[in-house]
Amino acid sequence: MEPFILLFWIFAVPGHTFVLQSGVNVTVMQNISAEDDLWADQRLDYSTEALNTEKEKKSEEEVTMKEAEEEMDTDEEHGVQKAKRVKQTRESDVKSKVLEKIEEQQGQNLYEHDMSDVTKPILTAQNTSHSQDIEEQEEHLPPTMATISQRVLNLHTESVTAPSSFSFTSRGPEAVAARAGPTAKGPFTVESKNKPKDNMKLKAKKKKALKVKAKKSKVTKKAKKLKKFKRERKLKPTTPSYFPYFEDHYCPSECSCYGRVVQCSNKNLDKIPYGIPYNSRYILLMNNHIDSIQLKLLSEYDSMEFLVLSNNYLIDETVEGSFEGIKSLKRLYVERNLLQSIPNDLPVTLEELRLDGNQVSVIPATIFGRCPNLLILSLSNNSLGSKSSTIPPGVLLPLGKLRTLTLSYNQLASVPLQLPLSLRELYLRGNRIQRLQGDMFWGKAELQVLDLSANRLTDKGLGKAALLNASRLESLNLEGNLLKQVPLHLPHSIKTLNLEGNFISSIGKDAFISMPQLEHLGLARNKITKVALGAFRVLPLLHQLDMSHNTLQQVPRQLPLWLHSATFSHNKIRVIPRDAFCWGQGNESPLSRLVMVHLQYNLIDLGHLDTLAFRCLRGFQVVQFY
Repeated sequence: MEPFILLFWIFAVPGHTFVLQSGVNVTVMQNISAEDDLWADQRLDYSTEALNTEKEKKSEEEVTMKEAEEEMDTDEEHGVQKAKRVKQTRESDVKSKVLEKIEEQQGQNLYEHDMSDVTKPILTAQNTSHSQDIEEQEEHLPPTMATISQRVLNLHTESVTAPSSFSFTSRGPEAVAARAGPTAKGPFTVESKNKPKDNMKLKAKKKKALKVKAKKSKVTKKAKKLKKFKRERKLKPTTPSYFPYFEDHYCPSECSCYGRVVQCSNKNLDKIPYGIPYNSRYILLMNNHIDSIQLKLLSEYDSMEFLVLSNNYLIDETVEGSFEGIKSLKRLYVERNLLQSIPNDLPVTLEELRLDGNQVSVIPATIFGRCPNLLILSLSNNSLGSKSSTIPPGVLLPLGKLRTLTLSYNQLASVPLQLPLSLRELYLRGNRIQRLQGDMFWGKAELQVLDLSANRLTDKGLGKAALLNASRLESLNLEGNLLKQVPLHLPHSIKTLNLEGNFISSIGKDAFISMPQLEHLGLARNKITKVALGAFRVLPLLHQLDMSHNTLQQVPRQLPLWLHSATFSHNKIRVIPRDAFCWGQGNESPLSRLVMVHLQYNLIDLGHLDTLAFRCLRGFQVVQFY
């Protein structure tokens, strides 16, 4: 009986080789079949539990991946790439686990398919007829047989767990037990009873690690953002805190920029616009509503040479300290504002200052000590000299380079004293000046142009010493005064003399004898009725003579032959003498240089006109009668 059973087992299980002892009988095989049934149920339970555990792991990993993706979405590109790599790694892990599970299920199905041919007929045959006998015999088995059957069962379990390609040769109970132990290696191992607890611990560790990783990623993200902000801040150009666009290529929206010229005029601005480039040379802000200048704004413009703030609403308080520290400013126009005094913080480099049309009434004694390079100073249309106040003597002496001084249309009663000797042009039109004092200059001055028009000068006010030190004077304008005769003792250097709009009634023979260089003479709008014979003959360089709007009854006799233009319109002329334009020795006179003779609006009778009076002229069209 024993050999038969042994042969049957060998043929029924061709994939496994068992060496059994001779003491094994049929009851052992029956015991194996029963144990095999029990093992199959347990294996099904473990498989179900393992599948559930894997599903929970997968769901937790998906949740973790979603959280990581949500956190990493807000990160930068480096964080996004890192999240993609983490996602790919986890997806590969999940795929590998799923593949392992599929392979395990395929192995189990293969094993069940292989064992069905062997165990199923035995279990069917023996369970139907001997199931009760197996249970009864199992209780009464000797200890040795029970041990053998248990070992055989362990051997059978090992064969199920191990791959079908493995072959085991049992060399004894110890070898079989060692093979069936939990340390057996292979792609499929029997899970221990403590594995669920280990899985829970592993989940906790993974969850904790993910939290730490997320926290580190947030800290890293903040650090990266801070680093990026600092880097961008370093890259930005250094500009004042009040405006970030003082770049050379920028132009404020309110202005128009042409190279280094910034045109902001006529824009209804109430303040200087921010953003004007620092390299600007000309800044034009006239005709606006600017009432104040931002403190220390203009001092930042190192290249600015010309600043125009004309026709605005600036007052003393709002410009105090505004012009201090400007390094290159040469021309400053602050005309037609509301200033009552000259700014005391003018830059040293200033060469031209225009304060016309303000309310300046006083010039402090030390105001111009800061501007030794000033060349042009204009203070017309102010209130200088009002309330019996005058300009202090010598207040302008610190301006050792001053060339042009304009004090027109003020309320000055006298010419300022002790003016700089460097002065070349002095404009005093529209004041209340009645006389010129001899100490106007303390030495030989360089004065070339003097305008005293529209004042109250009289014949006595122009004494002998009035212009004694103005030996280089070339142009003297005395229009609109109270003179009754041509002034005497005028400098010999005068080339242009304007005596229009006075009360001169006659011209004497020696009236211009002291002015041999006179070229332009204006005597219009006087009351001249008589001119002495040869009064203008002493002027060898006279080119232009204007005697319109007088009461002349004839053209003056012996006019200079080198005269180019003569105007006698708006008089009462009836006669043109023969020697008025053409005169000389004998009957033949040289050709005249006259180009134009105006005789309109007179009482000349063309029917009784002496044609010999025009014999030396170059053409009849030279004389204009109408």
